[in-house]
Amino acid sequence: MRTRFTELVGCEAPIQVAPMAGITTPELAEAAVKAGAHAMIGAAGMTASEVAGILEGTDKKSLNAFGINFLIPFLEPEPLELAASRAPLIDFYMGEPDKSLVELVHARGALAAWQVCTCDEALAAVEAGCDVIIAHGLEAGGRNPSQVGLFPLLAQVLDAVDVPVVAAGGIGTARGVAAALAAGADGVRLGTRFVAATESGAHPRYVKALIAADTGDTVITDAFSVMWPSGPLSHRVLRAALEAAEAFEGEFVGEAVAGSEAVPLPRFLVSPPTKSVTGAIEAMALYAGESVGAVKSTQPAGDIVRELMDGAEELLCKAAALS
Repeated sequence: MRTRFTELVGCEAPIQVAPMAGITTPELAEAAVKAGAHAMIGAAGMTASEVAGILEGTDKKSLNAFGINFLIPFLEPEPLELAASRAPLIDFYMGEPDKSLVELVHARGALAAWQVCTCDEALAAVEAGCDVIIAHGLEAGGRNPSQVGLFPLLAQVLDAVDVPVVAAGGIGTARGVAAALAAGADGVRLGTRFVAATESGAHPRYVKALIAADTGDTVITDAFSVMWPSGPLSHRVLRAALEAAEAFEGEFVGEAVAGSEAVPLPRFLVSPPTKSVTGAIEAMALYAGESVGAVKSTQPAGDIVRELMDGAEELLCKAAALS
């Protein structure tokens, strides 16, 4: 299962864990990488000291096939420069491709990736010097301004650029992985499936809600946009979470422990609930992609990677034999 992506980033399997701040923990990344995958860790809104803590965690676990993601509206120079000097891959999202950011990342010794929702964005990212493109389809959970499904977008992007392309959005099964690779993707990025990993930082009731949900139980909304710096933001969540938040009475749905302090969490906060959160978990931003029906139980991340790759390899071998 070697591809241009695996060769570039140094992993064995063309599987990448999506960057989910507070959920893709160093422990989750370690488990996925040991199974042969690549893992991204989200650093949205983090300070330089918080990013340093993540990097220390990856150092202790001797991770090599990992990267750090930054959301452009939250981007600060110091955390980015620190991450680019120590992480092998830096990934950007929610902003126009910026050549100066890519040049900074390259100058610090890292590869640069950009998540795109249109073919024009992909072309701009390549023009800016990006080494990897993440084609982000409408089916994806979390922050999602895309207007087109993954496979139509993937076809456009693959025809337009000559760098490795990773497919993201609604992939949660071996069949989905095989389909994306057969369509020409160099790798696949999965988020929702790994929220339910044993090593995930997601709140247990968040995970329970994912397991109980089916494919049609998500919705695109801009409701969970509180504390997003640039106004309302489209995202895909569990429909039940949106309904619970709309029905909730009160300004704050819970609290998060930060050091020795409990920080109140406003209703419709953009951040999903992690294990440090208490309160009305079911009324918080329970991000989920259309692949949520594939989340059947809590599993170790390594088992998820092996299940996906073994199944995808079998399907692709069968297809090759038939041809």
